[in-house]
Amino acid sequence: MMHLNMDPKLVLGILGNATAMALFLSPTPTFVRIFKTKSTEEFSGLPYVCTLLNCLLWVLYGLPIVKPHSMLIITINVFGVAMELFFITLYVVFATKKSKIKVTRYMTLVVIFYVAIIVITIFALHTLSLRQLVVGSVCVVIAVAMYAAPLSIMGLVIRTKSVEFMPFTLSLCNFTNSAVWTAYSLVTKDIFVGIPNGIGCISGIVQLILYALYYKNSKKIKSEEEKLGKGQGKSDATYLQKSNTALSKDLEKSISMDTFHKGKG
Repeated sequence: MMHLNMDPKLVLGILGNATAMALFLSPTPTFVRIFKTKSTEEFSGLPYVCTLLNCLLWVLYGLPIVKPHSMLIITINVFGVAMELFFITLYVVFATKKSKIKVTRYMTLVVIFYVAIIVITIFALHTLSLRQLVVGSVCVVIAVAMYAAPLSIMGLVIRTKSVEFMPFTLSLCNFTNSAVWTAYSLVTKDIFVGIPNGIGCISGIVQLILYALYYKNSKKIKSEEEKLGKGQGKSDATYLQKSNTALSKDLEKSISMDTFHKGKG
């Protein structure tokens, strides 16, 4: 009988790559809509630029000059870089002139910052441990800072007692992905992978708890809104629909930020 000795690091890394790929692909419906309407509407390009920066930093962290034997960190973040560049390009093609200028400025800042980090890493930091400390710390700071987006969504859920704008599937995928990468960090003893994904794990658990608490209430609210729309006439229903659409767009900006940091590691 054959005995397969599976390397936990390899198994968790492959699982993490798979779950993170799904999250990187999650903005696809938004960009299908942008392509069909030939307009970016009220969607912001900033989340995708921030995600690009994060992926670039993790690629640098995974290189042999910083963190040897981290190919699985590199593969998923190279995929992330490719996806974000595609999304950003599509965004710029259909964006207004004002939005194009904004994204161009953001991208310029990203390039300057990233080049500066590379130069400092190569020429000022001469040991692997020091490079891991500096680059890893930058990755963690960027990742943790971007958790403001999912926090705003959770705050909205608590205030409205509705999970309408916090999709269960996305919350579950985020939690699963963070949990896998947290396990990976424990196996590899990598604190820089562990910190952001540990926070992501906690965030995912809180989102799932909120979903369990307010799911039934959300259905009740939706039902009441539908009755209100029918009872007060077409104009009120149209107003309600427009208000929800506007809110959905604002929240989608925040939700897209959440796709970045889950499982970068």
